[in-house]
Parts: sequence; structure tokens; C-alpha cells
Amino acid sequence: MASAPARAIAAVALMLACSVYAMAADNAPIWLRAHATFYGGADASDTMGGACGYGNLYSAGYGTRTAALSQVLFNDGAACGQCYKIACDRKLADPMFCKPGVTVTITATNLCPPNYALPSDNGGWCNPPRPHFDMAQPAWEKIGVYKGGIIPVMYQRVPCVKKGGVRFKIAGHDYFNLVNVFNVGAAGSIKVMDVKSSDSDAWAPMARNWGANWQSLDNLTGKMLSFRLTNTDGQTLVFNNIVPAGWTFGQTFASKLQF
Repeated sequence: MASAPARAIAAVALMLACSVYAMAADNAPIWLRAHATFYGGADASDTMGGACGYGNLYSAGYGTRTAALSQVLFNDGAACGQCYKIACDRKLADPMFCKPGVTVTITATNLCPPNYALPSDNGGWCNPPRPHFDMAQPAWEKIGVYKGGIIPVMYQRVPCVKKGGVRFKIAGHDYFNLVNVFNVGAAGSIKVMDVKSSDSDAWAPMARNWGANWQSLDNLTGKMLSFRLTNTDGQTLVFNNIVPAGWTFGQTFASKLQF
């Protein structure tokens, strides 16, 4: 029989193990319920562009694993770039149209606008306050059968895994600089963005214009630029001199930094 000290040590170890297990359970991602439809065609060609401003989703690195979010999830563009793991809800779905046991991870790249002419349970799928994913067809068909059209799903936010660093594309004109931030890992979405030009020591705040596009009304044309990003998880990265002097509108600049 074990001695009293040994039994005490074993009891403490068991208590610690149980505490760790409870903490892990508490921190486990929560599955939420929604519905999902699809759009864009079998090759997802009609999903290009969108309300986040990423343009060509193939060259931007998002491919066909994307979705337009209903208004309540899109959150005026604050959700652009976020990643979601989605599975068919086996408890609620018609088994004829559900592919059980599989998940697909998508990136939010577009808005599914409300259609108030239709009821939210019969066509107005993206009407508030309904959470809904209008997925690129190839992504949707990973979890659903084409003929189903719409299926109940379970979803959760997950970290985004991206190849390479964060990228910046600059559009606009003098005194109106519009910077699209894409290929963002981890949280995927940006909460705060600042800019600093080569002729200044101060960071200047930028404002979200639409989607993943951030604006500055200063004259930054041709100046070397640095950006400071804070993602929606509170992490901050500084991209020093990421834009070289002499840049022109329409150029994209790839960093080596990633969240």
C-alpha cells in the first residue's frame, strides 16, 4: 500500500489534471447554429470582388473557400478576413442533403445583403438578426448536396492560416489613400490601422472606409510608408517601411510579417 505522502501527492496530481481538463473544456470553441446557401458557380468565378474589396480571390490567396456573411455576421466589414469552420448540422438537416462527418473552413470575403421583400425563413436568409453563410459553391458542396440548396449548419470562428505575410494594396489618389489589407492570419480581421510616412515621426490613424479598405486623407503620394495593424484579438504588428518611396497607386506590397 502507498504511503500517506504518496497518496497525498497522487491526489494533488489528480486534482491538477482535472483542473486542466476543466480549463480546456471551458476554452473549447463553441459551435453555433446558422444556415448556409451557395453562390458563384461550380468554379466560384462569380464570387470575385465583393464587399471586402479583395478583388480577384484567386490571386489574393483565398481561392474557393470563401463566403458572404449575413449582415449580422458581416458587422459593417469588421468581419472581413475572419475564418469559420462549418459543418452540416446533422440534428436538423435532411439527411438526403447533408454530408456528415466533414467540415470546411472558409474566409469571409463578401456581404450577403438582406432581402426584406422575402421572409427570413423563406428566401430572406440574410435578413437580420439571422446568422447565415452564402458560401462559394465548391466550399458548400464539401458539406452539402447540391439539390438541397440550403442546409442548417454548425459553425465556429477559427484562426486563419495563411501563406506568406500580410499584404497591402494601395488605391485612390492624392489626399485620399485607400489601402486594402489582405492575407491576414490568426484573427484574420483588422481592428485598428495607423500609417507613418517617411517625413513624419508620428503615427496617424486610418479609418475603415469599406470592407477591408482603410483610408487616409493625408498626402502620402510617393512617400515611404509604414503601417501599424492591430487585429481583432488585440495583437499589434508594425510593418516598417513596407511601402518604398516612389510607389504608385494600384501597387501591392507583400510583407514578411504575419500574425
